[in-house]
Amino acid sequence: MSDVFGLVLPFFGLIFLGYLLARLTRQPLEALGWMNTFVIYLALPALFFQLLARTPFERLGEWTFILGSVLATFAVFVAMFAVSMVRRDAAIAPATIKGLAAAYGNIGYMGPGLALLAFGEEAAVPVALIFCFENIMHFTIAPLMMALAGSDRTPPGELALTVIKRIVLHPFIIATAFGVLAAYFAFRPPAPAERLLEFLARAAAPCALFAMGVSLALRPLKRVPTELGLIAALKLAVHPLLCWLLLSALGNFPESWVYTAVLLAALPTATNVFVIAQQYDVWVQRASASILLTTVLSVGTVTALLYAITSGLLPADLFP
Repeated sequence: MSDVFGLVLPFFGLIFLGYLLARLTRQPLEALGWMNTFVIYLALPALFFQLLARTPFERLGEWTFILGSVLATFAVFVAMFAVSMVRRDAAIAPATIKGLAAAYGNIGYMGPGLALLAFGEEAAVPVALIFCFENIMHFTIAPLMMALAGSDRTPPGELALTVIKRIVLHPFIIATAFGVLAAYFAFRPPAPAERLLEFLARAAAPCALFAMGVSLALRPLKRVPTELGLIAALKLAVHPLLCWLLLSALGNFPESWVYTAVLLAALPTATNVFVIAQQYDVWVQRASASILLTTVLSVGTVTALLYAITSGLLPADLFP
């Protein structure tokens, strides 16, 4: 158990330090802009590119694995959306944000650092695959559902173009595509470029976690949603359980891949849910509360999950 605490405490400690420093120094939220730019456009893309470029190309085509992990996420979204729509005050737009809060985990900022720390470089490929395909799903669902709700009156052709551009031009997805190409052609960058990529990649996890802590501190908890208990249960318990069951049923994958997928499914609500809520001016303060409280609760749930994995309580394949 001490090994697990040794793993997660520094990780969540960086989030706490970002939170604490933001509270003490009282910098405006805009001051975080360049840190987020560095993480999103340089550090994490460098990490994804490096890890994928070093991976044998044949390992990047595990479509059954992608199907299982993405299907688990989509099922959780549909479940929360359906529950929200049966309420008396049901509306598509807030139900969409609630569904995203229950299904969209922090796989960008928290996922790579924690998975690589827990399972080593074997986790690199499943992290990148899950990130790419889940983000494609989220980038598609949000504008589509908001268009159906009437919150986005963009013409269908322009909406489709916007979705495609958001997917194709996302820095993480561009870096992943280049990483796959580098793996296919067995390309290695020149030594100076590789050292620069290594330098950027090492900064990814600490900067991302610190920035996440600052973001949580600068978005005060004003409204606690009545659905928070259900959102937290779906995000932190049902999502990883469903992911584990689906991957066990669909194929025989490497242990590190299954555990990585389950760990990513167990992560708290992504900060992007707040960004999407703010973009459409729907369920904004409650989205912020969902992120903050699921992140706090995840300290216990993620620690328990890692203990179950490292102690052998959770087999990688339920149906060997």
